[in-house]
Amino acid sequence: MIKSKVVSFEMNSQDPEKAAVFYSNVFGWTIGEPKWGYSEAITNGGGINGGIAHGPSDYPHGVRLHLEVDSIDVALKEAVQNGAQIVREKMEFEEFYLAYLVDPVGVGIGLIENK
Repeated sequence: MIKSKVVSFEMNSQDPEKAAVFYSNVFGWTIGEPKWGYSEAITNGGGINGGIAHGPSDYPHGVRLHLEVDSIDVALKEAVQNGAQIVREKMEFEEFYLAYLVDPVGVGIGLIENK
């Protein structure tokens, strides 16, 4: 069993600018400038922060939780053995690795491994 914790969320939309305005105006979120098609979202309420992104073709709308794990490679292997499908293989960013999968019932999840 892989240990994990929810560390962020990603809201995907085909109109991320409109979504950013909505969450900023209605809930007071602070939305950052887009980077790689992703804008950081600070919820300002003491909860989990995340981001708003232009949804890719494999996940155009919806929310993905991001789970921090010690090893993406081990977590992906375990997830696939238990019925998940990998949507995006491990990608490398400046401070972390990220992969996307869909669990056996269709829920999108992001896995994060900090460097």
